[in-house]
Amino acid sequence: MLFVAGILLAACGPKQGPANLVFDQAWVRPLPPGMKMTAGFGTLHNTGDGAIVLVSFSSPSFGDVSLHRTEQVDGVSKMRAVPELTVAAGEEVLLEPGGFHLMLMMPRSEMKSGQHVTLEMASDDGRRFVFEVPIERR
Repeated sequence: MLFVAGILLAACGPKQGPANLVFDQAWVRPLPPGMKMTAGFGTLHNTGDGAIVLVSFSSPSFGDVSLHRTEQVDGVSKMRAVPELTVAAGEEVLLEPGGFHLMLMMPRSEMKSGQHVTLEMASDDGRRFVFEVPIERR
């Protein structure tokens, strides 16, 4: 009976994503003194058979994490929040300065080059992907 209850609880809990989303060459900019936000970059690779639709982003190191995209509107560079990001099967999406990027706001501690932060991404089907990302000046 206890075995069956354990199986049912495991089935109801949050899903851990299989290792079919890779965050390659990932990095986070160090926080300049007095700044309350920074950005994260890298390349998301979907090595699985189906599309992955990322719908939320978080980190225990920051009070808020969101996906943004820098766009040119009437010759002016503007940053806009993006509600979701689809990474097609076998494809990749680049997160880079001037394009898609993660906005990391309200740091919970001082962050310097050489440290790492945990970034979590959740898909629309409940999978979670967790990455350890270095803080680097590039």
